[in-house]
Amino acid sequence: MLLAALLFGFAPQIAAAEDSPQPKEYPRILKAIEQQGLTILGEMKVPGGLRAFAAKAGAQPLTIYLTPDGEHVVVGTLVDEAGQDMAEAQLKEMVEAPISEEGWEKLEGSTWVKDGDPDAPRTVYVFTDPNCPYCHQFWTAARPWVESGKVQLRHVMVGVIRQDSPAKAAAILEAKSPEEALAENEHKYGDGGIVPLETISPAVAEKLKHNATLMTELGFSGTPAIVFRKADGSIGKMGGLPQDAALEMILGPK
Repeated sequence: MLLAALLFGFAPQIAAAEDSPQPKEYPRILKAIEQQGLTILGEMKVPGGLRAFAAKAGAQPLTIYLTPDGEHVVVGTLVDEAGQDMAEAQLKEMVEAPISEEGWEKLEGSTWVKDGDPDAPRTVYVFTDPNCPYCHQFWTAARPWVESGKVQLRHVMVGVIRQDSPAKAAAILEAKSPEEALAENEHKYGDGGIVPLETISPAVAEKLKHNATLMTELGFSGTPAIVFRKADGSIGKMGGLPQDAALEMILGPK
């Protein structure tokens, strides 16, 4: 078998992570890798006595192989003599895995802004950036469902598009009424939206960071990122602006 890859050492980070143990099934070095900005999705089974882990760098899926000494990782592709990638199918399955009930619970526990009747029969989560034009279009398209009381949107606020996105998201979250602040941003979207805060409090900055991390963890790389219940009760997700039949699949019949 051949391994086409890049080799990275993380000895300094391992030492720093000694007091923050990774779950027992993962080696400590993976904690160091996550501190480099990668997300570990889980372990895969590959031949050759290696340990392999599915990961994402932003929206880019990749495979990480642990060296026998446990102190280095190889990022790349393990192929057999026929050139077949030994982890490709597993990586694809793990990256594209549907959102679990645990993921739904994480969304419930995230920092979001209510948009619509709290007793609405349908709840839809959407990762929203105040500067995102497609988020604005989705907000506009959803008004008939929201205003009729059929759907409650829960906007999981992030600030990832422009330099002032975090400050605008913070202005919404720190407002006396985040719901009204969100509506203000959308109604004034064409004129620049809500006025960004000059200073973001550490608490709100941490909430925005957590929301952005959750967005990546759930497999999204941009906004709007929508999570919803399908007609059969299973959890669906969609990245980007839904239209026509997709919009009705997410929000239900008008």
